Amino acid sequence: MNAPLALFCLSAAGIGLVVQNTLMVRITQSSSTILIAMLLNSLVGIVLFTGILLLRNGSAGVVELVSSIRWWTLIPGLLGSFFVFASINGYQHLGAATTIAVLVASQLIGGLLMDITRSSGVPLRALAGPIAGAILLVIGAWLIARRQF
Repeated sequence: MNAPLALFCLSAAGIGLVVQNTLMVRITQSSSTILIAMLLNSLVGIVLFTGILLLRNGSAGVVELVSSIRWWTLIPGLLGSFFVFASINGYQHLGAATTIAVLVASQLIGGLLMDITRSSGVPLRALAGPIAGAILLVIGAWLIARRQF
């Protein structure tokens, strides 16, 4: 996938996430617990990806899936579920803009820390732009979120 297509996909995913979370809040409001929305979300993904795996690889895909399970391979699912839970709660109690601002700012900080940790010997001067951008994004998130408090 080339860079322009990747940027388009990321943009579409960002807009899709807003629609997804808005609909999941609606499901949560019309059911007794947030777990209904989360389970429906997970169920669709499980059915979709199981179907694709079976179509592409047949039963060998299921065998590979089972043989790939390790304790640590469950961590991404736990983190993803926590992200969905936090997002739904954020949309419901803080609104879309505040939720998105805080999520994006925290993801950028985490991403910068991950990139810095993985890179060896990057001069501080090369990090000035990304760090300044992160600071501005955090300030922007604070300006958006402060209306909630």
